[in-house]
Amino acid sequence: MIDVESINELHISTVARWHREPIDNPYGDPVASTDCVLPVICQQHQFNYLLWHEEDIARSTDVSDAQIARVKRNIDKYNQARNDWIEKVDDWITESLQAKHVSLQDGARLNTETPGSAIDRLSIMSLRIYHLEEQLDRSDIDQSHIDKVTHRIAVCRLQFADLSQSLSQLLEDIYAGRKRHRTYRQMKMYNDPSLNPYLYDRQRAKTVS
Repeated sequence: MIDVESINELHISTVARWHREPIDNPYGDPVASTDCVLPVICQQHQFNYLLWHEEDIARSTDVSDAQIARVKRNIDKYNQARNDWIEKVDDWITESLQAKHVSLQDGARLNTETPGSAIDRLSIMSLRIYHLEEQLDRSDIDQSHIDKVTHRIAVCRLQFADLSQSLSQLLEDIYAGRKRHRTYRQMKMYNDPSLNPYLYDRQRAKTVS
């Protein structure tokens, strides 16, 4: 079984670590990981971390248009990688179920989201809580700001706990054969030159001219 507490510890500890040190994967090689899902989850989490900070820059009003263009391309790149690695988390679970010869019970149903998607949400929530708590260390804030942030942290922690419990129950059901598991491919279109109308129309125009 996959331990959700270990996943939460990974998310929380690496967010703090990466704000102090260069980004790495302390859990090992995600590609070679067959007996533990944490390296795969950590890789997925890295792209959320990178995406979060590019999104911050994108909202800035004091950067050049050229920098915003670079940031937008980075956002597209990291968001694509984030979704790719959600799928890899779910693929890892599929292979784990096959290795354990888990059989589906009669009437086993699908959940509304996969474990990989729920883990992605926990990753984002850990980033949100870290940056909200960071707000409380500022020296230029008043009590109303402190009260607002404190309330949001409390709400986020409740959501984090609820989602963690739901994910634990989902994984228990999947590994017991009570719930079906399937990887859902994101199939993003905007990064595919053959599927994005703007890109293939421009390429067609270049060919004609």
